[in-house]
Amino acid sequence: MEDCIFCLIIKGNIPAEILYEDERVLAFKDVNAQAPEHFLVIPKEHISNANDATDEALMGRLSITAANIAKEHKFSENGYRLVMNCNSDGGQTVSHIHLHCLAGRQMTWPPG
Repeated sequence: MEDCIFCLIIKGNIPAEILYEDERVLAFKDVNAQAPEHFLVIPKEHISNANDATDEALMGRLSITAANIAKEHKFSENGYRLVMNCNSDGGQTVSHIHLHCLAGRQMTWPPG
């Protein structure tokens, strides 16, 4: 999608601090971090939101990628939160499915 900020990051038109990349997913640090460790994992294919997701393997790959990065960056043992927002009432602000991984502090519940 031409005007999608995440698609522009995938194409390299917008810089990002890349943590991981393969043929199907990209992970990068969130520029508006809400925790000491905060990154996003996105599919390279433009999928607007969780309601439009149909590829179970891809959805699992997002979670596994986040877990692997958490292990690599040594915060998996203390814990982290994975969040996927869907549409405006769910808090989604970019219409390209993305998984947030937040860590480095105690998470509270309920989240908001």
